[in-house]
Parts: sequence; C-alpha cells; structure tokens
Amino acid sequence: MEPSTVREGYLVKKGTVLNSWKVVWVVLADDGIEFYKKKTDSNPKGMIPLNGATLTSPCQDFNKRTFVFKLSTTKKQDHFFQATHLEERELWVKDIKRAITCLQGGKRFARKSTRKSIRLPESVNLSELYILMKDQDSGIKEMKVEKDKKLFSHCFTGNTVIDWLISQGKVRNRAEGVMLATGLLNEGFLQPAGEISKAAAEGGAESVLLDQHDALYYFADSGFYCEGYSSDEDVIVKEEFRGAIVKQGCLLKQGHRRKNWKVRKFILRDDPAYIHYYDPAKGEDDPLGSIPLRGCVVTAVDYVPDAKRHDVEGNLFEIITSDEVHYYLQAATSEERNEWIKVVQVVAKSGK
Repeated sequence: MEPSTVREGYLVKKGTVLNSWKVVWVVLADDGIEFYKKKTDSNPKGMIPLNGATLTSPCQDFNKRTFVFKLSTTKKQDHFFQATHLEERELWVKDIKRAITCLQGGKRFARKSTRKSIRLPESVNLSELYILMKDQDSGIKEMKVEKDKKLFSHCFTGNTVIDWLISQGKVRNRAEGVMLATGLLNEGFLQPAGEISKAAAEGGAESVLLDQHDALYYFADSGFYCEGYSSDEDVIVKEEFRGAIVKQGCLLKQGHRRKNWKVRKFILRDDPAYIHYYDPAKGEDDPLGSIPLRGCVVTAVDYVPDAKRHDVEGNLFEIITSDEVHYYLQAATSEERNEWIKVVQVVAKSGK
C-alpha cells in the first residue's frame, strides 16, 4: 500500500553539506518526509524515514532563527526545518509526532483530539494557554513603551504576564507564574524585547522570564517592532509595520523584472494595510518589498500573461494596487488561495 500524504507545504531546510538554509517543498507521509527543490518536481532531493526518529521542538541551536524544529533519524542524522510562524510550526510538529507514534505502534496515521487540561502548571498545554493570552478581550493587553530612546510597540512587561496568569487561575503564586512564563519563553511563544529581558534570556544556561515592570516581552507572531528616535522619513517607513499581523505564510511570487518565480514569506498587516515579503531563508530584518493594500483589487486568475505554462499552474491570484501595479502570486492549494484572497479583500476595505 502506498503511503498517504499527511501534510505538505513550504519550509526552510538547513543543508546537510553546505549548511545553507533554503526553501524546499516538504511532503509528510505516514512513514517519512520527502523534500523537493520545487513543488512541481517529480523527484525529491531527499527522504527522511520516520520509523525510530525523534523530534525536537523548539530547536534552539540557532540563536537568530525562530520556529525551528529538528528531526533526528536512527542513523544519527539531524535534519533542521524552519517554519514561517508559530502556528505553522505547531501543525507540522503535531503531525510528525503523531506519525512517529503510529509507526512505533504499528498503526495507521490518525489525528488525535487536542483536548487537554490546563488546570495545573505541570499539565498545562502551552499552545492553548498562548491563545488565551492573546485574546483581545480577556488576554494580555499589548502597549507602546518608550525606553532608552526607543519606542517599543505591541509589547508588555514581565510582571504583567505573571499578574495575568494569577488572575486567570493558571498558577497559585508568582513563583509558579515565573516557572510557567519561562516555559512559554523557552518554547518560543514569548520573545524578549529590550536589553534587560534579552540579557536574562541569553545570559545563563537557561532562559528566564523576569517578573519586573521594566522587562519587556512580546508575542512571537504579533506586530511587534522597535524603533529609535530618527528622522521623519524613517518614521514614515516604520509606519508600515505598525499594523497587527492578520495572516502570514509562504507563497510563490513572480518577479517584476526577470519574471521568474521564487518562494517568499508574506506578512499581511492591517491599519495600515500592507503586505511585506521576505526571503524566508534570511529572516525578517529587511523586507524585499511591500504591497500597499488600501483600495487594491485581488482576484483569482487562471494564468499569468508573462509566465510559461510549465513554470506555474493552478492556485494563482493577482493583486492590483491603487497605483495599478500588478503582483502575481501562487498558493500551495486552492483553499489557501481562497483564504489569502478573502483576507486581502477585507483588509483592503478596512485598513488605512
């Protein structure tokens, strides 16, 4: 019987020979992982058997890379993958762990219910707790803080985290709160912002979340940014990044000059409404470009005028900005294309 596909999509993978990070198309089957240079390739670049493999997530072997997980085979080979955002990593990790467990028990792959108790600190589900912390009504309130001649946006203090955990009955006292919050920090759900919190997170053998009013943190997938006091021109550029992140992920994008197609990481923000795109192998320090969405038109298309038929086919959509600049993109699936079109349409009308 042929192995069935469980999950597929773009991930960034660390090379085993050159140690460079590159975007690959990854297919998770119930007995192994195959990765391809392109989504359209028929032959994989490599295959990782899952029988007897172990998974490490989060993998913190690389200081400047977030959302990394490690897959180690029985032959002591380590394979490192990086997702574009937290939820994406959690979905991959969950399915890979389930596939490994099924292989060990001689069972066919089947997704389990994610119902878990979060009543006790030792049995807490950090993913569910993270969602509760981000709730707009009952979660931790994000704020702007001016500190050391810098403006931190979409952040909160360490003592606010502990206060919230106690008020919600997740812990009994501040000592338990620090332990639980430190777990969220070590798992990558919370990130340090500012010198004090970064020193505590990076200085010792283990990261520690500080129960202090001057220690700043932010949600891993929030619209956090930090800017120094600079010229008016710089402030205008930073304005694009003030919006909350609405959606993010990898898409195939056609270049404006050479008309070639490359995988890019896209982050959609509202108020102001922008999409910024990045090289997913290099991080989010400097975007390769931005697409203003206010007043844009987005539609599904069957083909791209300047593209060869064999280059891209299916799940295409087009964004036309108010300045009549055309952007052609391709999603991995028709469902993903519909999700992107829907959310861009909403932000284009409501965003500033």
